[in-house]
Amino acid sequence: MGSSRLAEIREARIEKLKKIRDLGVDPYPAKYSKSFISISQARGNLGQVVNVVGRLWRFREHGQVVFADVKDSSGQIQLLFQEKTLAEKYYFLKLFDAGDFLGVEGRVITTQAGETTIDVSHFELLSKSLRPLPDDWYGLKDIEERYRQRYVDLLINDSVKNVFLTRTKIVKLFRDRLDREGFIEVETPVLQPVYGGTVAKPFTTHHNALDSDFYLRISDELYLKRLIVAGFDKVYELSKDFRNEGFDRAHNPEFTMLEFYWAYADYQHLMDFTQQLISDIVGEVHGKLQIEYQGQKLDFTPPWPRLTYREAIRQYSRIDIEEADTEGKLKKQISTKLDLSGSAGYGDLVDRLYKHTTRPHLTGPLFLINRPTEFVTLAKRQPENPRVTASFQLLVAGEEILTAYNELNDPGDQATRWKESEKQGEAGHEEHETYDADYVRALEYGMPPTAGWGLGIDRFTAILTDQPSLKDTILFPTLRPEK
Repeated sequence: MGSSRLAEIREARIEKLKKIRDLGVDPYPAKYSKSFISISQARGNLGQVVNVVGRLWRFREHGQVVFADVKDSSGQIQLLFQEKTLAEKYYFLKLFDAGDFLGVEGRVITTQAGETTIDVSHFELLSKSLRPLPDDWYGLKDIEERYRQRYVDLLINDSVKNVFLTRTKIVKLFRDRLDREGFIEVETPVLQPVYGGTVAKPFTTHHNALDSDFYLRISDELYLKRLIVAGFDKVYELSKDFRNEGFDRAHNPEFTMLEFYWAYADYQHLMDFTQQLISDIVGEVHGKLQIEYQGQKLDFTPPWPRLTYREAIRQYSRIDIEEADTEGKLKKQISTKLDLSGSAGYGDLVDRLYKHTTRPHLTGPLFLINRPTEFVTLAKRQPENPRVTASFQLLVAGEEILTAYNELNDPGDQATRWKESEKQGEAGHEEHETYDADYVRALEYGMPPTAGWGLGIDRFTAILTDQPSLKDTILFPTLRPEK
């Protein structure tokens, strides 16, 4: 529908709005004057007089009667407006449009066509709609408009609504399980004087009263671990995190993370826990452990394979990162295979090699274990091989769903690694971790052996609902502002 036609319809509805007001009727009352039940309940009350509220969906005139559909969050039912029943008020219907909200009273009947219907004896306008709903056959064609006008997308596309209902269920299942395990849900700062917890570029803002710059958190890890120092043995947070990065199907600058930290647990324990937790949630959502995601068949039946980073990269690139163990050696082997512009440091080279040659082949679910120490400045080293960390990632359909590791609790080692990361920044690597003196001070008070875990809710939901992009699992994804 063209913009000029839309403008004409809107102007016609505004004229109807004026006529409604001229008749002394409030087109936006505060409430419906009668007690009402849901439409799904009304459908089961055949022969009874009921009151329901909802949005008008379409009108169909037949002589002295009008048929319409009305929807609420529980379902839809047909309405029958008859001139002989409604008398003069029947003509008020000419001021109504699809999209208006009504309260109606009437007896539930079955029409000759077998349709459950409310034979309306009383109705009230509850809200006048000034814009037409998109045709539910053609819908919203433009993908960006669907994201921008999510309120319309959800209204006309039940499949979209079901994705977000599933997302809510997934979050609830995680919360319920962690609560049963004795975890405490907490809240940590979104505005942070020092950003940390991973490698990412932050958003910066200025606090006028304090005359200081703050960062929107890129992770809540460091604050959650401060709580482990403070004596909380099991904590978790569902947090909005922010990273000043580009847009693609797997990234959005604002996203939701679930992180938990578990004192006296280790990453081997967390692998077993994760396997059971994730397979339980898949089973709850789908009723089975075998699902399909973007044409790939995935089986979440435990046990899941465990593969080291070294083995995975060697299998798909034929490069042994234990032998190519310096930046110079590795760069010599991969410079002809990869674009290394802007690279900084050995860890960055390994990461590029892994993402280019290895990750696309890892269907999963599988645990990729023992990431190189250069990757994770917050993870504890393996005692038998300090070049790798006691860590794992869960990969599903080539996507990194969660990361976990034994938490580094040696304040000296933590300080040294952050200083090394800052050197990478000085060398030109834009994304690097910064030194957090307060966190090092917290570690100096002592943190028990701890394992931590972080999962991207948006990405996990995309896999369980078979959505190609994170934007399809975020109600209001970040978009370029409208002009």
